[in-house]
Amino acid sequence: MNKLVQSKQLLKRASQKQNVIMSPLLDTLLRWRRDVPGETPEEPTTTPTTKEITSTEGGTSMPITTSTVAPSQETIGEKTAELAHKMNMETWQLVAILVGVAVVVLGICFCCIRRCFRKRRSKDGKKGMKGVDLKSVQLLGSAYKEKVQPDMEELTENAEEPDDGDSKKEEQKLGKLQYKLEYDFNSNSLSVTVIQAEDLPALDMGGTSDPYVKVYLLPDKKKKFETKVHRKTLSPIFNETFVFKNVPYADAMNKTLVFAIFDFDRFSKHDQIGEVKVPLCQVDLAQTIEEWRELQSVEGEGGQDNKLGDICFSLRYVPTAGKLTVVILEAKNLKKMDVGGLSDPYVKIALMQNGKRLKKKKTSIKKCTLNPYYNESFTFEVPFEQIQKVNLVITVVDYDRIGTSEPIGKVVLGYTASGTELRHWSDMLASPRRPIAQWHTLKDPDDGEKKD
Repeated sequence: MNKLVQSKQLLKRASQKQNVIMSPLLDTLLRWRRDVPGETPEEPTTTPTTKEITSTEGGTSMPITTSTVAPSQETIGEKTAELAHKMNMETWQLVAILVGVAVVVLGICFCCIRRCFRKRRSKDGKKGMKGVDLKSVQLLGSAYKEKVQPDMEELTENAEEPDDGDSKKEEQKLGKLQYKLEYDFNSNSLSVTVIQAEDLPALDMGGTSDPYVKVYLLPDKKKKFETKVHRKTLSPIFNETFVFKNVPYADAMNKTLVFAIFDFDRFSKHDQIGEVKVPLCQVDLAQTIEEWRELQSVEGEGGQDNKLGDICFSLRYVPTAGKLTVVILEAKNLKKMDVGGLSDPYVKIALMQNGKRLKKKKTSIKKCTLNPYYNESFTFEVPFEQIQKVNLVITVVDYDRIGTSEPIGKVVLGYTASGTELRHWSDMLASPRRPIAQWHTLKDPDDGEKKD
């Protein structure tokens, strides 16, 4: 009987302990179910479990039945649906937002980790470079030089000084020119063919040049020939032949053939690139000569043709009205004609036909200057049928109050002109009603035009 009483007491104590443990858990579950709207609290379900309790006194064991509370069957999906309902959106939309946020966060974390690893690597690399002893490397290099190379002082004593002339020539490479010479003993004529040029320097802003060649004989320079202008090229191909007539063989031995290459520029002075001089006494004219020559720099500023100066003027022709307008703009680098080293220049414009002067006009006189500025306009009436039969002679004259005014130089344009003068005249006719301005180099005036 005593054993039965003790076992009952033990059962009571176990049930009391179970109630003490489970009561707070049940209370919290009931409160959470009450807070969820639209749902009523459900009583927690209990599942019976059997435990064996062994008495300490008799060592006998008795099975005791106890109850445990089952967990809630609410899943994560239901909670997500409830949260989406509260936020007034569909469940899949909320899931997509959460997935996107997770992807962004993971990406940021990955980038941060990657940067940390890179910084550590760079620091390790720098530490490795710092570990190299530069002094030891320098000492090793100097020792190696002493073993392999001879003493530098010995080399400097035996070394030759650099030739400044060679370096200057390399800096002044102006290209080369190919030409051909043929002399006819029967007609006493010299045929000169300008074939091509290569490797010319670029004188224009675009990295190119507009080259053309002037061909003449020194010392007289009575007859000059010019090739066509080749636009935007540094290796022009000319293939143009010129004939110097009435040149006896004995006189040819005293002459020098000159090829002067210029860069054409409509609105400024034509820059001379270089020249080739061929003394005919050093050439066997009995044979056909075809060769290349290197271009040489020009003697003096602007070369042989720039000693008289340059003049800029514009031409405009209106065919319907039959009016030719000449605007004398300016001149520069004129030849010094007065004792004081200056000049008093003015410009004469003469309209010629068949050697006869039809009309003549002149500008004002600019005192004591070699670079006069005029900007004066003159108009001539020239019918369209007559424009191809006239010449325009523009002469720069040095005014002298006491003696006779002496011409400095002149430019002849028209159907009998050649070179840049003919090109300017052709451009004027090709662009009616439009003024065409261009610089021209003054040439030697004729003896018959020295009087005012």
